[in-house]
Amino acid sequence: MQELHDAPLAPLTTFRLGGPATRLVTATTDDEVIAAVHEADTTGTPLLVIGGGSNLVIGDKGFDGTALRIATTGFHLDGTSLELAAGEVWTDAVARTVEAGLAGIECLAGIPGSAGATPIQNVGAYGQEVSSVITEVVAYDRRAGETVTLPAAACDFSYRHSRFKQHPDRFVVLRVRFALEDAGGMSAPIKYPETARTLGVAAGHRVPAAVARETVLKLRAGKGMVLDPEDHDTWSAGSFFTNPILTDEEYAAFLARAQERLGTEVTPPAFPAGDGRTKTSAAWLIDKAGFTKGYGTGPARISTKHTLALTNRGEATTEDLLALAREVVAGVHEAFGVTLVNEPVTVGVTL
Repeated sequence: MQELHDAPLAPLTTFRLGGPATRLVTATTDDEVIAAVHEADTTGTPLLVIGGGSNLVIGDKGFDGTALRIATTGFHLDGTSLELAAGEVWTDAVARTVEAGLAGIECLAGIPGSAGATPIQNVGAYGQEVSSVITEVVAYDRRAGETVTLPAAACDFSYRHSRFKQHPDRFVVLRVRFALEDAGGMSAPIKYPETARTLGVAAGHRVPAAVARETVLKLRAGKGMVLDPEDHDTWSAGSFFTNPILTDEEYAAFLARAQERLGTEVTPPAFPAGDGRTKTSAAWLIDKAGFTKGYGTGPARISTKHTLALTNRGEATTEDLLALAREVVAGVHEAFGVTLVNEPVTVGVTL
């Protein structure tokens, strides 16, 4: 288990932002992960768990405690059952399942980060969510001091949310188990309209899984959502804000505000979200509030490719990023009465 002191954390995040940790431990086995967590808990040391760093906003002052980087490996495929170690690179794991001719996560290609983070955020994109294929999550329960196996039903999955996110200081994910589908090399039914249009098929149709994966990668790359060290549009956390989910009353008030501002012929994006609620588009809200692609003049700006991504243009600080995020939140609320919620986890700072 590698240990460093006063260790930079910015290189471990896709934003490339944040100050150092008092101590950085890199664990390559489950036992090392558990030992590091147990040590922190028994000594009362603050603990920050880092996977791929694609969903972290770390303050400029850094982290006064132990940062635990999970670098475990393990890809085990048995028929259509897949088990991934938490430290496995997610994009690589998706590619390997497609190569094996299996369907279920091919449209989650290109999402940066580690496998262990996927159940925490209930990662989803282009019509797929990991909650639809996760069967179990193996985690270290810090409260009980033991390793537990949680079936999917006990993970409380919802839109970009889970039991693990609800209780961030309780569970450390060690392994994730999935049930994929053998569809003869074909994808799961295509659900997302943009993907279907690009593929030239109707929603619900299947295409070769490899074609679906490549199509999603191209769509993501066109929005700056595939990591590229030379492209500052990818120095981000992907989508910085979640899509708002509104009650009927909230949506009616929002629609009235939108039509007052933009004209009665305007109909904002709306998707059923269950329980009488409606999901709308954060990207649409940001754009229509005046924050277009490339917005900003400082070192932190909105991506030139996608309005949902806030980016570090190379010389930004975390405070630069947060100032931009606060400006966007305030502007959207003033324009439409909707409060955006950040998707990345903040460490030592608040929006």
